[in-house]
Amino acid sequence: MKKKKIIVVLLVFIIPFILVFVANYSIEKNAVNKTFTNSTEIKKNKVGLVLGTAKILNNGRINLYFKYRIQATVALYKKGKIDFVLVSGDNGNKNYDEPTDFKNELIKKGIPAKRIFLDYAGFRTLDSVVRAKEIFGQTSVTIISQKFHNERAIFLAEKNGINAIGFNARDLTGKYGLKVRIREYFARTKAFLDIMFGVKPKFLGKKVEIK
Repeated sequence: MKKKKIIVVLLVFIIPFILVFVANYSIEKNAVNKTFTNSTEIKKNKVGLVLGTAKILNNGRINLYFKYRIQATVALYKKGKIDFVLVSGDNGNKNYDEPTDFKNELIKKGIPAKRIFLDYAGFRTLDSVVRAKEIFGQTSVTIISQKFHNERAIFLAEKNGINAIGFNARDLTGKYGLKVRIREYFARTKAFLDIMFGVKPKFLGKKVEIK
């Protein structure tokens, strides 16, 4: 009886570890040769899907993940590698609006407002990629975020019938970057489970034509 209990306890600890490893390995392997850091090397897609994040951190400073995604989006657009920008992020309440923050900044950087479309219900990466297809009619997109995030987004996109490549915004190093990367291990595990169990976006809704 004691031996069985030990085995059960070991399984309780080992299985989650194996799941985290398998999820991260699978997502990273799947993205090989599908993400790019040089805008001249990436193929053209009609739409660049920018994954949202907060503009301002809790300490009042600019979020560098936001800043670098803006830079990457502008670089792609100016190189003619995308014709339209779809910003997908969280607008959970009237005081928090990721898509509009991105739009305002992109306009300042020279992208015309008529070329920018907003998805206010991109609460998670899963929601963002699935809604790009189901709401905005895109079956082939260039995802714009940091490389680790692009890899997960590409995995989710492909599992939902979307051809996706990623353009890598500049990443962060140091303590803050490390914290984000640790969280990413568990986000990838969640993404893996979402696909296994067929999880759908929180909201769908009326279709929007990008043109």
